[in-house]
Amino acid sequence: MPRLTAKDFHPEILRLFDQYVHGLIPRRGFLQGASAFAVGVSAIEILDMLNPRFAEAQQVKPDDPRIAAQAIEIESPRGSGVLRCTLAHPAAGEGAAVEKRPIVLVIHENRGLNPHIEDIARRLALDGFLALAPDALTPLGGYPGDEDRARELFGKLDQQKCAEDFVAAAHYLKSLPAGNGRLGVIGFCWGGGMVNILAERLPELVAGVPFYGVAPDLARVGDIKAELQLHFAGDDSRVNATWPPFEEALKAAKVRYEAFVYPGAQHGFNNDTTPRFDASAAKLAWERATGFSKKTLVG
Repeated sequence: MPRLTAKDFHPEILRLFDQYVHGLIPRRGFLQGASAFAVGVSAIEILDMLNPRFAEAQQVKPDDPRIAAQAIEIESPRGSGVLRCTLAHPAAGEGAAVEKRPIVLVIHENRGLNPHIEDIARRLALDGFLALAPDALTPLGGYPGDEDRARELFGKLDQQKCAEDFVAAAHYLKSLPAGNGRLGVIGFCWGGGMVNILAERLPELVAGVPFYGVAPDLARVGDIKAELQLHFAGDDSRVNATWPPFEEALKAAKVRYEAFVYPGAQHGFNNDTTPRFDASAAKLAWERATGFSKKTLVG
């Protein structure tokens, strides 16, 4: 069966799915709404079609000899106490001189540290970065292996403690002797919004790359010292409505930034495990994001 894309679904189904995955309507609401546009399949089958296919999209295997990846735990005393993470970096060849790597904190969508985000961390390692991907669901047992259950758990998180967890992760990453100390952060969806929050919270942040993330507290935009590169889906009215006032605040505060909108792309277009993936937009955005990160983080 050919790989499904956003064009295979009625726009209203995609709109309902976006509302569902962000907790704006319940599962039943999606199924009831989608059933009106289902042709030849049930609404439950449509939901299954839209859910991730992690194995099919994996680009870098956990045991790829070009990288080293491991699960670690770090302390987060002002957050959840303990935070589980995946740490990935290029493998050092035998006898090779130890090279200090640019460091990137990777922030997941609103499902926790699932296989896709672990793969993102490994992709960054393959690009030469020291990448740390924490799991905000750690206090609730961690990513449960099921996307619906993960979204349900995510709604129970203390968002203030989540922010403290990622602050702690950023400080841990910056302290690693294998890194060069120049801190970057990249995030997707909920993680994109968290990038914007951390940009306000962390004066030591050098570069932030939010993918389709909502605007942070506009009153604190003047605290941003990092350079930002922002990516938006063209067909994403929920997130994009927060951008104009955010951009105005960035300009007023003289924050260095560049922003890109990908026409016709859906929210989540970089996630290659789902039909909302847009191959051309994702390729261009990833090249821009990694190029920007190398330019700003390589000391």
